[in-house]
Amino acid sequence: MITVADVEAEAERIAGYVVRTPTVPSPGLSELLGVPTTAKLELLQRTGSFKARGATARLLTLSAAERAAGVVTVSGGNHGIALAVMAGMLDVKATIVMPRSAPASARGIAEAAGARVHIADTMDAAFASVDEFKAAGLTLVHPFDDPTVIAAQGTVGLEFAQDAGELTDVLVSIGGGGLISGVATALRARRPGIRVWGVETEGAQAMSAALEAGRPTPVELSSIVSTLSAPSASRLTYEHASQLLAGVLTVTDAEAVQGTLDLANRAKVWAEPAAGCLLPAARQVLERGGEGARLGLVICGGNTTTSDVAGWARRFGLS
Repeated sequence: MITVADVEAEAERIAGYVVRTPTVPSPGLSELLGVPTTAKLELLQRTGSFKARGATARLLTLSAAERAAGVVTVSGGNHGIALAVMAGMLDVKATIVMPRSAPASARGIAEAAGARVHIADTMDAAFASVDEFKAAGLTLVHPFDDPTVIAAQGTVGLEFAQDAGELTDVLVSIGGGGLISGVATALRARRPGIRVWGVETEGAQAMSAALEAGRPTPVELSSIVSTLSAPSASRLTYEHASQLLAGVLTVTDAEAVQGTLDLANRAKVWAEPAAGCLLPAARQVLERGGEGARLGLVICGGNTTTSDVAGWARRFGLS
């Protein structure tokens, strides 16, 4: 498992490349949820999500030979965008493998940044195809199963601990678990009494399945939230989650989309459903014992289009 010292080291490594995003009390969310709520606005990060942190850190560790050969990754959207953009800035060739369910906008951004994008039928197929690119000499920059990536994502938690007021509970979305592993490591080291909760959507429950089984296990993916749709957790992220989290909460796709609308209407923040899912999960935390709660939400990304959200809202009958 990584340590807070690892997170601090990555904070120094990536400091000149990424944004220290704002941590702000949200009057709108505090009113909506009924308790003081603070948001870490990671959607204002370069490339629109926290993923720029881990991608940059891993790129900066490459040898000269690895830089010359290029990198490859698998992504449902945000990690691919981040790796494509940051690799372009660092003059490293990048190949991004995305499932067909990934947003068209994510593919377009990655291609515009100079990356080669390959489309696989499913996320499972996307991960399986990576071996071919590795055999051709490309270095895999894994979206979550990499200690450097996890430690760099943990700088979100380090900044949250430094910049936020008093907090009792922090909620973080889970795909493969890289973000929450790093954030929980930093927060639990800097604020030992804090509770860190993971949030998944139905049909993208890799960490819930791992915790129930006692090990990473494959899951069937059906959620519309492609950025949370990892086919399984990794042993590394499972170990962090099992030791550091207060629990993992699950919400429906419809609830996640409603959360996106609520973030726009109440917090004046345009986030994606991978962040919108935090609001219905926050209500679950409060139902379990909200007296004296002071919430923190990691608004992980904002790479979704107005037309996508409008389409989902119509599909679920939301407004």
